[in-house]
Amino acid sequence: MICYAVIDTNVFVSALLSSKDDTATVQVLAKVINGEIIPVYSNVITKEYRKVLSRKKFGFSGEMIDYLLSAVEKYGILVDPSPSRIILPDMKDVPFYEVVLEKRNDNAYLVTGNIKHFPKEPYIVTPRELLDILNNSN
Repeated sequence: MICYAVIDTNVFVSALLSSKDDTATVQVLAKVINGEIIPVYSNVITKEYRKVLSRKKFGFSGEMIDYLLSAVEKYGILVDPSPSRIILPDMKDVPFYEVVLEKRNDNAYLVTGNIKHFPKEPYIVTPRELLDILNNSN
């Protein structure tokens, strides 16, 4: 199964901070790097990734950030989404929501650790839920 996913920044942060290889966020990140999950993103999203991942409090190296973003760009699909006019609790989440709406015909998912920040939709899932979807499709 080809899986398209818009990955919220918090999923990458959690994966990179994790010391365990079996967490759902680490597994999602591994599947992106291995090309098993095709990330869907916009220019706004990649700017957000770089800005957040570069925060000193996380201590991620520039090389690690570049590697992750190059994997997203190498395996991913760049989308220029249409404005949705949706209002979300955190308006910084709107670009992620708009990108997933743009790829819904391809059964894309929005993967986030902040599920409550988005409308309750079957295509907005946690990292664990996405892994379960992938495991059940095989």
